[in-house]
Amino acid sequence: MLTTLATAWANLRTRRHLFAGAFVAVALGVALVASMGLGLAAAADPPAGEPQRFAAQPVVVMPHDTLTVEVDRGPHRARASKKIPHPQPVDKELLHELAELGTVHRDHLAPDAVGVDASAAAVREVVGDRAQVLTGAARRLADPGAERDAQAVVAVRAMLGTAGGVSAFVAVFVTASTFAFVVALRRREFGLLRLAGATPGRVRRQLFTEALAVGVAASATGCALGSWGAPLLARALVDNGIAPPWFTVSGSATPQSTSWNSWTYWTYWTYWTSWPFQLAFWTGLFVAVAGAWAASRRAGRIGPVEALRDADVDTDVMPWSRRIVGAALLALGLGLTVHTLWTDPSALLKRKTYTTQPGILITAAAALAPLLVRPVLRLIRLPGAVGLLVRENAAASVRRTAAVAAPVLVTVALAGSLMGSAESVSAAKAQEANEQTNSQLIATGDELSLTRRPVPGVTAVSPSASTAVFVREEGTALLRSEARAVTDPAALAATSRLPVVSGDIRHLDDRSIVVNEEWQHHRVGDRLSVWLGDGRRTTLRVAAVLARGTGDNGAYVTMANAGAAPVDRIDVRLTPGASPAAVTDALRAATSGHDVRVRTTAAWLDATHPRVKPQTRQGMLLLLGIALTYAAISLAGTQLMSASVRNGELRALRRAGATRAQVRLMLAGEALVAVAAGTALGLAVTALNLGGLATALGLLTPESGAGAGAGTGAGAGAGLEAGVVVPWDVVGSAVGVCAVVAVGAGVLGAGWGRRNGAGA
Repeated sequence: MLTTLATAWANLRTRRHLFAGAFVAVALGVALVASMGLGLAAAADPPAGEPQRFAAQPVVVMPHDTLTVEVDRGPHRARASKKIPHPQPVDKELLHELAELGTVHRDHLAPDAVGVDASAAAVREVVGDRAQVLTGAARRLADPGAERDAQAVVAVRAMLGTAGGVSAFVAVFVTASTFAFVVALRRREFGLLRLAGATPGRVRRQLFTEALAVGVAASATGCALGSWGAPLLARALVDNGIAPPWFTVSGSATPQSTSWNSWTYWTYWTYWTSWPFQLAFWTGLFVAVAGAWAASRRAGRIGPVEALRDADVDTDVMPWSRRIVGAALLALGLGLTVHTLWTDPSALLKRKTYTTQPGILITAAAALAPLLVRPVLRLIRLPGAVGLLVRENAAASVRRTAAVAAPVLVTVALAGSLMGSAESVSAAKAQEANEQTNSQLIATGDELSLTRRPVPGVTAVSPSASTAVFVREEGTALLRSEARAVTDPAALAATSRLPVVSGDIRHLDDRSIVVNEEWQHHRVGDRLSVWLGDGRRTTLRVAAVLARGTGDNGAYVTMANAGAAPVDRIDVRLTPGASPAAVTDALRAATSGHDVRVRTTAAWLDATHPRVKPQTRQGMLLLLGIALTYAAISLAGTQLMSASVRNGELRALRRAGATRAQVRLMLAGEALVAVAAGTALGLAVTALNLGGLATALGLLTPESGAGAGAGTGAGAGAGLEAGVVVPWDVVGSAVGVCAVVAVGAGVLGAGWGRRNGAGA
């Protein structure tokens, strides 16, 4: 054991350039996981904040804003809860009872809660279970921005969790690739150890010991970096509009006292042993050991004859175990895509699916990279003697070429698949909204109403409000469906082209509902038990059924089934020959409300259906930035490691008459060829992922409006012809960065070789 430790320590000291890439990759991964963990911890326990709306009142009474129903959980019954958008106001009888306890303060701009100047115990005794009683910091829940901040915190949790997963995934890949390449470069060394009598187990233990030492040192360094970077991450999230303005992350354990007493020690101990650092440290150690596992097995199979090999042509570059794993992952990725297309195509349009499922195909392609690189290299034709030498060197040293191509493959595939899927889904939703809108003008705002009718030049006016309906599906889940409440179904039919597949939306009334095909019961005439946006339970008949589409085809009810939902949108269809400018002025003058805006349909679509929401794009770019950083580390490490063992090869080229510029040109060419191969494979993976998305969009296209009748959306199923969007700008930027890093590290490695006597 002591001999193994001494040998491992000597190897780490003398070959630190071989382990630098793995050390940096693990340290960066641990730093990111620690930062994300600290951010998740802060989001899980946000600061209470000071109440603003009823800051002067000790007690706030607010109606129940959640819907709770019983559902089946196996053999037992449980309760499921969902937020309702329009809680019923505090009833008048309760207000009279509260007035007997003390002064009742109302907010006429938002009369959904009241402040009471009375003791909390007395108020609770009077209220009972008829409403919520809030005291202390909980009074902030009655502020208008509380729900918005809660949604922002949920978005922060989702983004940080996804970013942490991507960090761990790429860290494992980069570390495993680094150790695999280290083993390939040290084949002769391990062969000499075997020739000297070392057993395969001894070789594996040595590599494991080296990986363990790198993992411990890198994980400790990463935890320190994560503590420093967590506040910077929080500021970046706030600056980009992803997190609310008050969101902060503590980056260090600040003792409550300046004296070095037991409390100070306990504070630091609690901070550094909290779950974010525990998760980050042990994840880093696991990544290092897992990355060395496959490499150690390969190192143990190296025989003594390897010490006598003098050829630099790679043979047996890919063991059968790796081929089987890569083929299995490829089959799994393709099988999941086909299964999803067959059972639920709309699932491929959900962010959770298109940010995680492509990782299976990307991992499969990266695992099979040594096998796929050589056929790609055969397609490359370069002019001149240097070009021939570049191609043959790349083909002969497949391990080195694949080690350079693999991180490029992962980066390009992630950029193309993630950004391409997000932009494609957004483009499809925008096109679908455009096809379903048959109005020329749209007024938006809060609590809208038309004070004067009729408006000159207008043939149809359809006011509507945003609401929601809830349904208990199969008795096991409480599902929420976004909905719009309309005042006139006939006007809705005139101002829209909804993709109706059965029924007639003009038959919508106070006792019916319009649903889409995603609902469990979606036959015209079915009677559904639903809960409305204010929590009331009722039974409604299905009047019409819409196509599933991209997921934005929600339900429709009448205003009678929307509770206190305020009108926030008015769709207007003009009479033939009417002037849009004149009607816009007349509509603006006839509409009352808060923040009233009258826009053309095209302007409204541009504002409400952008290609990708800014917050979503920032989150995607954060993930891609992580992947690109790892790719740069892997590329630089691979190039510098390979240069350290090519001194003899470069010296032979110089003696054969090659100039220094030609040697550097060859190294740059090899790097560019490897980057090109990785780019081609990454684009192939992107094509598979986006191809599945394009197929899903085609399957979700309504075939026609047959059976819908005039004015119900017939002809709205023109098809989602927007197709997929390939983010060439993002992909091109990623490829450019990879090429610069690969070429720069390759040429820099040649410079180191010259100082070591290579003569390059």
